[in-house]
Amino acid sequence: MRPIRTTIPLDEARAIIERTISTIERTERVRLQDAHGRVLATDAVAMSDVPPFIRAAMDGYAVRAADTSSASRSTPQILRRVGKLFTAQITEQPLAAGECVEIATGAPMPPGADAVVIVEETESSGDLIQIFVAVQPGQNIGRRGSDIEAGQTVLDNGTWLTPSQIGALAALGTTDVTVFAKPHVAILSTGNEIVEPGRPLASGEIYDVNKFSVAAVVSDHGGIPVFVRTASDTLDDLDRAVNEGAAHDVIVFSGGSSVGERDLILDAIGERGTVLFHGISVKPGKPTAFGVINGKPVFGLPGYPTSCLTNAYVLLAPALRTIARLPPARTNQVVVPLGRRIVSAPGRHQFYTVRLENGVAMPAFKASGDITSMSKADGYIEIALMTDVVEAGEMVTVTLF
Repeated sequence: MRPIRTTIPLDEARAIIERTISTIERTERVRLQDAHGRVLATDAVAMSDVPPFIRAAMDGYAVRAADTSSASRSTPQILRRVGKLFTAQITEQPLAAGECVEIATGAPMPPGADAVVIVEETESSGDLIQIFVAVQPGQNIGRRGSDIEAGQTVLDNGTWLTPSQIGALAALGTTDVTVFAKPHVAILSTGNEIVEPGRPLASGEIYDVNKFSVAAVVSDHGGIPVFVRTASDTLDDLDRAVNEGAAHDVIVFSGGSSVGERDLILDAIGERGTVLFHGISVKPGKPTAFGVINGKPVFGLPGYPTSCLTNAYVLLAPALRTIARLPPARTNQVVVPLGRRIVSAPGRHQFYTVRLENGVAMPAFKASGDITSMSKADGYIEIALMTDVVEAGEMVTVTLF
């Protein structure tokens, strides 16, 4: 047995991870339809104006503004309609004095026209159009390049691509973009008792939970999960797993980070790299380790499913977002009364799962080894290091999953 005799505060663990990791530099080309949520790796510069022509901003009549100067409801100006223009239609015929062209929103303006009278301010009688309002030059039209001008940097290198920014790239005629690659995260479980789902269980065996829950966290936070074959509780097999994992950007072990005789993750990391901490003042998830192998971060998460998933949310996810160049995750929180008294472990920052029932936070935590502590919960509350009791009825902040 190798007991954890000292632990570090959660904030110190976060700081160690933050100063150890670095942002990914690899890039790749992806199709525009696959670029949502990716991070742009070059500036997006417009090669032409958007829109590339002067266009009507409203349905109505393209006119020479001077021809409407005396128009009003009581004394309408009568213009002669000489054509119709819909989107993607153009005319080379200049508009003469006293003429107008019926025009649809988005259609190119005819030569000589400098304004649009909206259809609600007109009345037609065949090709004679009564204009009831005076308009000014430029009214109800969009100038060429009014949205984007040629040579303009539309999006900067490092921009996280949201739907509106995908639309801006499409407006430039973009078909594919250069983005930063998603970090590949090697995920492996350790333990002689771990069995892949789908196989029959022998006595003393359990199905692998952590591999799949951690992979879901990785996918949600900008990474690509890569499964590495489960390692048995021997240093040789852990060395094999480390060799496989070292081909990727991040390595995540689950299990083997506790204090038992066969908990050998620290040895596996230490043989190839450096252990930067082992043991955090949190519950669940105290026996968490972090280190570096060949410059790549290595997370040693606890084997108990709730402990593993909690620290995947708390430590792995933020680190992975930094590596992937993503912005911090948006948290959704609600403040509600606690439904039942909670006694916390003194000296440890606790993440306590709860479910919401009729606007009240009801404790959902069972045990670190029970995945239903998370799957039956809506979120968690944080209980500070020096707090040992949270009373029923006290207002608590629930961070929703």
